[in-house]
Amino acid sequence: MSKKSGVVGVSDHGGWAVLVTVDPDGTFQDRRRVDLVEEGLPKIPHHHEAQGLPLDEAVALVERVRASAEKHSELALESVNAAVPRIRGIALRICPPLPPTIAERIQDYRSQNIADWVMYRRALALAAKARGWPVHWYDAKKVLAAAAQALNMENLDAHFFQLRKTIGPPWDQDHKLAMAAAIVAAKVPSA
Repeated sequence: MSKKSGVVGVSDHGGWAVLVTVDPDGTFQDRRRVDLVEEGLPKIPHHHEAQGLPLDEAVALVERVRASAEKHSELALESVNAAVPRIRGIALRICPPLPPTIAERIQDYRSQNIADWVMYRRALALAAKARGWPVHWYDAKKVLAAAAQALNMENLDAHFFQLRKTIGPPWDQDHKLAMAAAIVAAKVPSA
């Protein structure tokens, strides 16, 4: 049985995410890009597809996408857990507040622009909690500086450059953000 443990950092997008896992001292362990919705369903339904439908049909569409996101989030975390058997938590971007109902989110301009991303983050959080993993929420604007501080580095650019040379591509801004979030979450004392 592997003794590896880690924390997963997530950089999410409409319908997919990059997951980077680090061990408790912040050392890279795993990376993967995962789909968070099944083929054939829209990736950003609040913002796009629901806008051209009658409200009841739009709500039903968003519900189908949400259910798919929950299923695919479970599968994504299962794949990470197969690579790193002892996950100690997951770091997700903070969710801005939204109106309580799907109908209100579809009809509110501000909400329809962020509701899809929040839906995916909540699906990942739900899947993590079902596995007993603590969920850590991070601010994307502050997490790189917080990770540099956690590793006692001036900045992370040289660290990320060396890591990319070691592990090869892909290694882009999403990977950096997800790893930084995982590093910060890994430094949070366990309850």
